[in-house]
Order: sequence, then C-alpha cells, then structure tokens
Amino acid sequence: MNYPRWLPVLGVMLVSTTAHASTADDTYIAGYAAGLLKQTLNIDRPSLLVKDGVITLPARSLAAADQDKAVQLLSNIPGVSAVNVAEISSQQAIDGFYQPVQVAGDKIVSNTNATVLPVGLLPSGHLFKPLLADPRWAHFSAAYRNYQSSNFDGRDIASVSFGETIPFYRGNIGKSTVQWETGLQAGVFSDFNLSASSSDLVNTDFIASIYSSMRAGHFSAFGRLYHQSSHLGDEFLLRDTNSKFERVNLSYEGADLKLSYEFPYGIRVYGGGGGIFHREPSALKIWSTQAGIEFRSPWRIDFASLRPIVAVDIKNYDENNWSTDISARAGVEFDNLQLLGRKLQVLVEYYNGYSPSGQFYKEKVEYVGLGAHYHF
Repeated sequence: MNYPRWLPVLGVMLVSTTAHASTADDTYIAGYAAGLLKQTLNIDRPSLLVKDGVITLPARSLAAADQDKAVQLLSNIPGVSAVNVAEISSQQAIDGFYQPVQVAGDKIVSNTNATVLPVGLLPSGHLFKPLLADPRWAHFSAAYRNYQSSNFDGRDIASVSFGETIPFYRGNIGKSTVQWETGLQAGVFSDFNLSASSSDLVNTDFIASIYSSMRAGHFSAFGRLYHQSSHLGDEFLLRDTNSKFERVNLSYEGADLKLSYEFPYGIRVYGGGGGIFHREPSALKIWSTQAGIEFRSPWRIDFASLRPIVAVDIKNYDENNWSTDISARAGVEFDNLQLLGRKLQVLVEYYNGYSPSGQFYKEKVEYVGLGAHYHF
C-alpha cells in the first residue's frame, strides 16, 4: 500500500511532541484556566485548585449561572482529566492535595479534551470528541473538492453535510469521574457536480444511529448501531452520458466501536473497527477498521483567535481487499466561539482511496479541497 510521503514525517513530529509532553504541568494548566475564565466569563482572578490534571473550582467563587459554562470551557484545556465544582476546605489546599494558583498572565494556549461535563437530560458537550478527518463524521460542513482522477462525476465537486451527535442523557458511574452518555447521531452527505450546467446532485448518503459513549480521564469510547443508505441524484441519472452507470441499491445496518486517548498538549490517537449486517447487496463483505491521529495546537494565534489543527484518518475495508483510504485535514479553529460551545474550523483536505460516497464505493479517487466545518 502507498502512503503519502509526508505521513511518516507527521507521525515522527507528533510522537516526538508526545514524548516531551507526557506529564501534565499543573501550574501551566492553572495559568491557562485562570486566563480563560477571565477572558471569556469575566471572572477575575478565580481561586483555582489543581492536582494531577484535575481542576476544582470552589462553588462559592462562581455564580450558579456560570458553573456549567466554566466546566465546558475548562474541559478543553490540555492535560486536564477532570473539572469539578465543589466546596473545598482550606485544609485540602494546605495539605497540598490541591495546588492553589492565581492568574499567570492572560496568555491562552490550549486545546485537547477533558472529563467531567454536566449530567442529566440533553446535556451540553460530548464525552467522545468529533473525529476531525473522518469523511463520514456527522456535522455541518461545506467544502470544494478538486478530483485528481476521473473516477467520479466531474473534477469540481461541492460536498456538504448536515448532521450532529446529540446526547440525550449523561450520567456518572458511581462517585467516580467516569461518565457515560447515550443519544442519536445522524448525518446527510451530498456531492454536487459544479461542472454541470445545473450543478447536478451526484450522490447522497444518509446515516442514522443510536450510540453510547463513556469517558474516564483522557480515555473515551464510542459505540453505535447504525443504518446507512446511498442514493444517486436525479440529474445524474437523467444525463445521457451516465445512462450506463450501474446503480446499486446500497443499504445496510452495522455496529462499530472506537477507542480514543488524548495526550497532553493537543495530541489524540484513536482506533477501532466494526461490521455490517442486513446488507444489500448481500455480497458486501462485513468487516472494517479505522484509526487516526489528531493534533490541536496548544498555542493560539492570539491576534486572530485561531488555533492550528492537523488530523489524519485511515480506514480499511474487507470489501476493498483491505486497501488503505487516507483522509488528511489541516487548518485552523476559531477560538472566539468557545463561549457559545461551538467550534468553527477552516481546513484544507486531501483524500486518497476508495470513494466515501456510497454509490461510488468501488471507485478509487484522489482529491484536494478546502472546507468549513461547524461543530456544536
């Protein structure tokens, strides 16, 4: 199998960064947390307590209306494994069980993922964070893609997606910081041929699933039961040049599981696999695997509130003789939407492998593109 030449270099860079950042620095975390609270919630010099990556906010220092917002914000700090709001005795601080800190400047440098989020019905946030380079992760996006090969309908393609992962309920496991949630994930993915006179709809994939996820510190897991179906656009089918295209009634149900671990300073690795059942056509092979690595920079471009991002997603399907499909994306995330719990990303992208667009799943494609991605 052939990999892009830059992939080993990226791996070496990320592994090297991980080795130098294997231990979270509580002082670093505390300074970032205090600055973030001041900048976004206008909470001046809060009394933070940090130990081994666990942030504790004394309840008396926060208004009730600010507590959920504070937890959501601080759960994105690199090296953080939990965020709690509780009454902390002075003896705990004196004994060194927590390390009290003050604001260490207003420089902000973050973003991996963390733990304790609000519980109950329709909670905010996600225990398992989105897969940034997965072409079929449900979210809102719009991208222009230039296909380097002719195995797709045209070279200039607009791809859009609509969808989200919606947690219905989240709870704690006992009195620990381990959490679980369950909900729905659904998305619609469509491709349009910009070279056609009416920007013809080429293909639409529908994915709907019920899922359950959990988080324990920097470890998280995501499992789902899902349905996927694929449909060609009317304009595509009516075009004389496509009259001989062999349409497939592609529809199946499946189950998969993904495991993820987040290292300090924005590095995340994940992997998993799954299988399909009740499939049409019945000759579809069952098994698949998925793995990836992501880097969300702990350093922010302050004057523009931008944070660099790099992500690579790798999939292998038995259906395609375990050939490797590579999706790589790099760009920036706008930090000034964090207070609203939203994430807007502008990413360049590269894909090489069998087409993720369902009706073309037997076609090898390669494309480069630019897209905007919006996560709730």
